[in-house]
Amino acid sequence: MSFDGLFTKATVEELSNLLVGGRITKIQQPYKNEIVLNVRAKRINHKVLLSVHPNYARVQLTKESFENPQEPPMFCMLLRKHLEGFFLENITQVDLDRIIVFQIKGRNEIGDLSYKQLIVEIMGRHSNIILVDRNKNLILDSIKHVSFAVNSYRAVLPGHEYVRPPKQNKQNPFAANETALLQKIDFNSGKLDKQLVAQFAGISPLFAKEVVFRAGIANRVSLPKTFLTLMNQLKEKKYLPAISSNKNKEAFYLFPLAHLSGERKEFLSLGDMLDRFYFGKAKRDRVKQQATDLERFITNEKAKNIKKIKKLQRTLQEAQNSKQYKLFGELLTANLYAITKGMKEIEVINYYHENGEKVTIPLDPQKTPSENAQKYFSKYQKAKNAVMIVKDQMKLADREVQYFDTLLQQIETAAPKDIEEIREELIEEGYLRNRQKKLNKKRGNKQPILEKYCATDGTEIIVGKNNKQNDYLTNKLANKDETWLHTKDIPGSHVVIRSKNPSEATIIEGAILAAYFSKARNSSSVPVDFTKVRHVKKPSGAKPGFVIYENQQTVYVTPSEELVIQLDQNSRS
Repeated sequence: MSFDGLFTKATVEELSNLLVGGRITKIQQPYKNEIVLNVRAKRINHKVLLSVHPNYARVQLTKESFENPQEPPMFCMLLRKHLEGFFLENITQVDLDRIIVFQIKGRNEIGDLSYKQLIVEIMGRHSNIILVDRNKNLILDSIKHVSFAVNSYRAVLPGHEYVRPPKQNKQNPFAANETALLQKIDFNSGKLDKQLVAQFAGISPLFAKEVVFRAGIANRVSLPKTFLTLMNQLKEKKYLPAISSNKNKEAFYLFPLAHLSGERKEFLSLGDMLDRFYFGKAKRDRVKQQATDLERFITNEKAKNIKKIKKLQRTLQEAQNSKQYKLFGELLTANLYAITKGMKEIEVINYYHENGEKVTIPLDPQKTPSENAQKYFSKYQKAKNAVMIVKDQMKLADREVQYFDTLLQQIETAAPKDIEEIREELIEEGYLRNRQKKLNKKRGNKQPILEKYCATDGTEIIVGKNNKQNDYLTNKLANKDETWLHTKDIPGSHVVIRSKNPSEATIIEGAILAAYFSKARNSSSVPVDFTKVRHVKKPSGAKPGFVIYENQQTVYVTPSEELVIQLDQNSRS
C-alpha cells in the first residue's frame, strides 16, 4: 500500500500549494469510479484526478487526457450543478487518515453563498467520493451508495448525515519520540514492521518494512533511530518521489525504497510520479473488464481453428498415402485369381519393387476380390482429390488463427474506445450478431480516432490500435510518400511517420512505437520493417488490417515504455 496516510499528507500539501484559491471550471466523469476536476489557479489550468477504483484509488494532479462518455453520469451532472464555477477555499486531510476534504464555496443559482465539501475516502474497494452540504453536514450524493444493510456503522446515501469512518486511535508518528516508540514496540515478539503499522497512524506496511530494512539488525537502538530519521525527513517535507522496483514488486513512495533494491526512477512531483506509475494500468484494467466476453470469444475461435488445423493435418497425412492405395488396388487386380471372398488379408509380391518384396494387403471379407480392388482405387482417387481441398482449408484456418491472434494482441494494448471498434469489426465480419443496430446506425461511418505521438524532432507519428484504425490510417489518411512501419512477422499496430524524409532518429522512435504496440512488447531486439506507404497494399478480400508490402528495410529496436510516455507528452505540449 503506497498511498498511505503519510503519502496522503504530502498529496494534500502539493494540491494546496497549487490549487487553493482556484476556480473549478469543468468537471468530468470519464469512467465509473473516476472524477476529474479542472481547476484554474494562478492563471494555470490544472487537472485533479479523484479515483476510487478498487485497485488504484488515489488523488493526484495529472497531465493525462480523458474522454467523456456520450452522456454524463448522474453523479457528474450533480457535481457540475453544485461545484462548477465555485472556488477551492482549502484542501485538508482528516488526521493522518486517507481522507481528503476539498472545502468549496460559491454562489448558487439565486446568488446566495453556498458552502460544500467534496470528500474523497481512499479505502481500497470501499473508497468513495462524497458531496456534502457543509452547513447542514448532509450528504447530497456520492459516487457509491452504501446502505446500513452493507455498513452497520454508517450509511452513505443522499439526505443522510455525513459520518466519518471510525477512528483507529493510533498514535501520531510525527509526535513520537524514542521513549514512546520503545514503549509501543515489543522487541521480543518479532514482526516489528506489523507492530509499527498497528501502533502508529498513517503508516503502511510498505513504510514499516522500509524502516526495519534500514535499521539493519533491528534493535532498541537502531529501530527508533531509523524511524525518527525518516519521520523528521517527512516532517521537513524533504520529499524525493520515486518508483522503486525489484523482480517481484514495483512501488512508489515519497522517497526511494531501499528494500526494493532494483531499478529506481525519481520525479519532481507526486503527480508526475503517479502518472508514470499508473500509466496504462487502470486503462488496461478497464479494458479487461469491458472486453472479457470479447476476449473469451476470440480465444475460443482461435482454439477451434487450431483444432481444425490439427484435424486437417491428419486428413492430409492420410491423403498423402494415396499412392499406397493405388499400389494395393493394382496388386489385387493382378492377383484376383488367388483371392476368395471371406479372406481378411493376402500376402502378394510387389512387382514394382526392385527386390520383389512381399506386401500384406488388408481385405474386407464381406467384399468380392474385385470389390476389394475397386475399394482401394476409390480410396486413391478420393485421397488424391482431397489433398488440394485440405491444403486450401488449412490455409484458411491458418489465416483465421493469425487474425484472431492479431485481435488478442490489439486487446492487450487497447484503450476502452478501441474495444468497441474491435467489437464492431467482428459484427461486420459476421463473427458476432449485432444486438445494437439502432446505436450503430447513429454512429454511421464515423472515422476512427487515432493516437498521435510527437517525435523528438517534432515530427508527428500516428499509431493504429486496431484493424479499423490500421485500415483507415494506411489506406486513407496517410500520404503515399510518408513512412509506414510494422513489426516483422509479428502481430502489431500500423505506424505512420508523417514525413517524406524522416530522420534516422525519428524512424527509430517510430519503430519503438511499432514494437511497443505489438505482441513483442516485452521482448528485446524486435525486428521492425519500414517502407513508403505507396509500397503497402491490401489484397482483395483480405481480412481487416491485413496488408502486404515491399521495398522494406528492417531495424531492430527494444520497446521502451519511457520513450512512449515521452512521445505522448510531446504531443500534448
